[in-house]
Amino acid sequence: MAIFLHRVGRIAFRHRWYVVLVWAAVLALAGFGALSAPKASDEGFSMPGIESQKAFDLMEQRFPGTAADGASARAVFVAPDGERIDAGGNRRAVEAAVASLAEGPQAVSASDPFRAKALSQDGRTAYATVTYEAGPKDLTAAARDRLKGAVEDARGAGLTVEVGGKALDEGGGPGGTAEATGVAVAALVLLVTFGSLAAAGLPLLTALIGVGVSLASILTLAHALHLSATTSILAMMLGLAVGIDYALFVVSRYREERSRGHEPREAAAVAAGTAGSAVVFAGLTVVIALAGLSVVGIPMLTKMGLAASGAVTVAVLIALTLVPALLGFWPNAVLTRRARAGRAGRAGGTGGTGGTGGGRSARDDAPKDATEGWGTRWARFVLRRPLPVLLLGVVGLGALALPMTDLRLGNPGDEAKPVSTTERRAYDALAEAFGPGFNGPLTIVVDARGTKDAKDAVRTVARRIGDTGGIVSVSPARFNEAGDTAVFQAVPSTAPTDERTKDLVTSIREERPEIVSGTGVTFAVTGTTALDIDIAGKVQSALVPYLTVVVGLAVILLLLVFRSLLVPLKAAAGYLLSVLASLGVVVLVFQQGHGAGLLGAEHTGPIMSLMPIFLVGIVFGLAMDYEVFLVSRMREAYVHGRTPGESVTEGFRHSARVVAAAALIMVAVFAGFVSEDDSMIKMIGFGLASAVLLDAFVVRMALVPAVLALLGHRAWWLPARLDRLLPRVDVEGEALHRRPAGTDTPPSGTVAPREVSRT
Repeated sequence: MAIFLHRVGRIAFRHRWYVVLVWAAVLALAGFGALSAPKASDEGFSMPGIESQKAFDLMEQRFPGTAADGASARAVFVAPDGERIDAGGNRRAVEAAVASLAEGPQAVSASDPFRAKALSQDGRTAYATVTYEAGPKDLTAAARDRLKGAVEDARGAGLTVEVGGKALDEGGGPGGTAEATGVAVAALVLLVTFGSLAAAGLPLLTALIGVGVSLASILTLAHALHLSATTSILAMMLGLAVGIDYALFVVSRYREERSRGHEPREAAAVAAGTAGSAVVFAGLTVVIALAGLSVVGIPMLTKMGLAASGAVTVAVLIALTLVPALLGFWPNAVLTRRARAGRAGRAGGTGGTGGTGGGRSARDDAPKDATEGWGTRWARFVLRRPLPVLLLGVVGLGALALPMTDLRLGNPGDEAKPVSTTERRAYDALAEAFGPGFNGPLTIVVDARGTKDAKDAVRTVARRIGDTGGIVSVSPARFNEAGDTAVFQAVPSTAPTDERTKDLVTSIREERPEIVSGTGVTFAVTGTTALDIDIAGKVQSALVPYLTVVVGLAVILLLLVFRSLLVPLKAAAGYLLSVLASLGVVVLVFQQGHGAGLLGAEHTGPIMSLMPIFLVGIVFGLAMDYEVFLVSRMREAYVHGRTPGESVTEGFRHSARVVAAAALIMVAVFAGFVSEDDSMIKMIGFGLASAVLLDAFVVRMALVPAVLALLGHRAWWLPARLDRLLPRVDVEGEALHRRPAGTDTPPSGTVAPREVSRT
């Protein structure tokens, strides 16, 4: 691999104009496709294989043309203190608002709360449900303006009016603030790390180009593949983070090779062959982990994973081709000022430095921190105290992981939005007037096909469900035209995200044979609340198998790369610690509420159902990034004769600063998304930022050197039989060390580095 990528780097450097033009053409074509592609259709959320989804599908089948996936709004009217909503001017204001809503653009109907008896017991609160023929994303501005106008007119009459539902949800996407924050922090970190504006700007430029290509491609395919706005946000989040990091590693290795005396083209080629090999492997782990999300069986999750995989693939290709090409335009600009001045002085005194020579004078260009920086000092500190560092790190991560034992999964709704939003205020008003369970009614779909007296059978089922403990009311049943299917709602006494509501749904389903006994019908429980419960159950059951597959994959991939049995096991154990600790931190903040207000999370409750899967998949890829970049330099030193302790120090001397910078950049990019209003994006951003912080600075920077110090030579042991079976994957670029300068293939008869697979 190293030889091939070395050749790619040389070609990209030499033919830099062609490479730049190709990427410019790709960006232009993707942009044109995004501008000309039709708008993505609103397909809604689906989860094959669960009861609530099957019931929803049955409803669409038996009740055709009911716009089951259309947008809806629930206008909540509250009379002033001491007044009734159904009296005098208050009633007239409500009726006028309902009439205006019913006649609005794209409106199908608007229920009259007085005819539908949608009034609270104290008579102060009423609600009207407005249904539309289009989905939330397809509602026109005129339809939303009519809704807002009717609300303002009713408020002008002295009523308190709030609106819940999806009609005001415009879908949206990245607002720009999160991305700008992440890029600004990344620029600062890169500037401090490299000490050069050009070196700091190049990774940012290439990452932004990669994100542009990825997002434009997603927008082009959004309509055909039914991609959502959340899909593009995750792709942007990961594409920006890994795009900066991968370019950072290549540029850093290029500067190192220049300090050793290589001329620019050869330095770019070696950087592509060594750091580029690690980029390919690291990117491959991320892609596999993201694409593996498809095994969970959630279509939306599959699309998000595949789209993000595409963004990571683009980032890898740019790091291997566009970065070396741009280095060809400014071969010295990315060097430090001191290095540029030293080269100018030697050029004036000796006629320049060519080829791969330079010897001692070339090494004089190396920055001081490359020989005795904080990374070297930290490595020596850990090597002197490996056991205390290991115990402290494991105990600390274990303590952070403890809250995960209280993990509850769900899908937060309007109750998780800030109180400044009308959706949250509408939710609170309905919960106060009608009870906490009113915002999450259970929809019961009764299949009475083949029953002689369907209406009597449905009444029996409704009565028995209404008598179930925890159900406060049951609505009248609504039949389809054929009269063989009925739908009614059962309102729980507890909130949608309450554990008792989950137990209630489970209880109704377990008692189904008894409830339908003698009626000749069957029923299914669906609705938003039941759907969320089913999704949480499916994700929770898939979490352990998915985690097992990912950890197993980590061990196999690292076994190929490092040709060691214990290093992959150590890496997998560290990955598990960082994932569990980050999940614990998420539970601590978003479920238990510690510090939630600081992040703008005003409501605590169950963790988003997809959050654990996201963390397991994405953090796996990112954790392997740091493992490869850091440990590959240690193995490179070990196979070339260094002792185990010296190898650890050598790896930190070359990689610690760059890995730390890469981790800080990722943390900044992910943390920037905490400012988003969408609770799901906020939670994902916080969880990923926490995971990267813990994995990079606790696991990779502390636990890895401590474990390697304790293992010594045993860390690099591999059984001889397994060593013969495994293919050679040259991630560290060993072949390049055995290759004569300026050639692309290793010579015959070279002496290989020492064997590390001994007992």
